[in-house]
Amino acid sequence: MARALNRLSARRVATVTEQGYHADGGGLYLQVTASGAKSWIFRYTRGGKTRDMGLGPVHTIGLAEARTEATEARRALVAGTDPLDARRAAQAERARIPTFAEAAAEYIDQHKSTWTNPKHADQWANTLATYADPFIGTKAVDQVDTADMLAILKPIWESKTETATRVRQRVETVLDAQYAQRHWDKRNPARWRGHLDKLLPKPSRVRKVEHFAALPYADMPAFMAKLRDDSGIAARALEFLIMTASRTNMVTKAVRSEIADDTWTIPAERMKMKKEHRIPLIGAAVALVDALPRISGSDYLFHGDRHKFKSHLSNGAMDALLERMGCAHITVHGFRSTFKDWATEQTDFANEVSEAALAHAVADKTEAAYRRGELMDKRRKLMEAWGAYLAQSPQA
Repeated sequence: MARALNRLSARRVATVTEQGYHADGGGLYLQVTASGAKSWIFRYTRGGKTRDMGLGPVHTIGLAEARTEATEARRALVAGTDPLDARRAAQAERARIPTFAEAAAEYIDQHKSTWTNPKHADQWANTLATYADPFIGTKAVDQVDTADMLAILKPIWESKTETATRVRQRVETVLDAQYAQRHWDKRNPARWRGHLDKLLPKPSRVRKVEHFAALPYADMPAFMAKLRDDSGIAARALEFLIMTASRTNMVTKAVRSEIADDTWTIPAERMKMKKEHRIPLIGAAVALVDALPRISGSDYLFHGDRHKFKSHLSNGAMDALLERMGCAHITVHGFRSTFKDWATEQTDFANEVSEAALAHAVADKTEAAYRRGELMDKRRKLMEAWGAYLAQSPQA
């Protein structure tokens, strides 16, 4: 006959002092030690061997909760699982779950080689260490919740909106990577759409987005005249960048083999959109390239001064040049905005031509489906007009 369940009463549990095991039924026992300490034990037989699984002390686990734990253990046995082994496995798995700081370091290390800008790894590490780690750095990734995200974001959402947005995105990415790696089906507490967007105001309504500081296009002829007076390699790199409306990483790592006649073909791995990009070179750009010094054993167009000039120019060299020129208030990337402003306000070229020149992605899917060509002929005419504008006398 099956052993009766629920033999013990709450009063019996509270008052019993007799040392030993007091059965509640179904494998659940109240253990009383010589010192009077009381705890719950689930006893079962597995493979001919009796095993005891502690469920916790009475002052923490009440009678009803102990019975629930025993029921779950019996169900595991019916399903063919040893409950004690299963718990130990879960504890071992729990011990392997990283803290957020550990998970962030792992994500950065795994992805930094794919980032086009070497500074990104430092930016990721610094922003997360500064803004996220004080709240969740030591917390296991599966324990990070919405309250944590609000604690991180609220203090900086209005005062440092752009930074706060990046922090949120980076936390979300780190957590998503962990969820995918561990096959967890759970909602990310750092997600924006349908979650934090209900709890925080839109960034665009809090603070105007700050763009890269740019020089007004009316000042470009004078700036170019001053730039051409500088004989340094950073000045030639910046001049080339401006004439081609390129990004820093595209120029500093440019090699001669990418240039054929009057066309510069940049490989996909160095492009932000990971798609090969061709740039028509005007005569002044070709002449600049032809006049660059050639370094034996290196194919780089613009050389740094490390390893006997066999490394490419550093990404910060043009920023340092701007500072020396007294133009620290603008950024290298800002010259792309200058080009765009000039093309929009001073020419009749269609918007898609200047967007193609800048290698911008087409946001509208319908437009993207129709715009398959590179518009090379139109872009060449645009860049020739840009070059002529830059070459104007500063007094013009």
